[in-house]
Amino acid sequence: MTGLPKRQQNRIDRERRIIKAALKVFSETGFSGANMDVVAVEAGLSKPTLYQYFPSKEALFSAVLLDERERMMDAFEHPSGEGMVRDLLNFAWDYADTVMRPDMLSLARLIIGEVQRFPEIGRAYQEVGPDRLLSAIMAYLDGQRLAARLVFDDTELAAQDLWGLILSAPRTQALYMPDRQPSRTELARYIHNGLRVFFKAYSTQPNKDIAELDRLIGAQPSRQVADDD
Repeated sequence: MTGLPKRQQNRIDRERRIIKAALKVFSETGFSGANMDVVAVEAGLSKPTLYQYFPSKEALFSAVLLDERERMMDAFEHPSGEGMVRDLLNFAWDYADTVMRPDMLSLARLIIGEVQRFPEIGRAYQEVGPDRLLSAIMAYLDGQRLAARLVFDDTELAAQDLWGLILSAPRTQALYMPDRQPSRTELARYIHNGLRVFFKAYSTQPNKDIAELDRLIGAQPSRQVADDD
């Protein structure tokens, strides 16, 4: 398989560099405090070049959120082929690996602090980030319901339950206690328990799915505890 043309690859690499720089700036200064000049310097580009890629701070902010959302949606857009339990376990860790990063937690705190004065920031964050991710979760769960793997009446409530069960408590704690970052082992405790509760509530074969979850956890513990050593 041939690679992309060099010009196209350079553009992709430059865009990734801009988004990475923008996330750093937004997470340190918030949306209102962020400056496109600072983003350009952080990315090692001129301001005119930056504007060729993103015409406004709003567009750049949306791109940052979309980039992070894409990482979290990968388990749903590219299923493992190993079944629902594996897909939901992969999603849970992709979600944790994104939203529990210090820069993403900082960004979330700053957005919370700014929404009273700048409600459009909160709307942009909600529409581009959580709302689109929720839609992806709902679509996946609906597919599993059609395949008779899950049973529920309200797709949104089922998706919100999944989301809340796997990470709500440790993320809320981390948002308001930045000096108390949970370890990977602690995150695994919440994620695995949350998935077990979800399967008990919604699976058509809860015992089978929980046994599969336990098998997967036992077979590949390294992702959960890698940084606890």
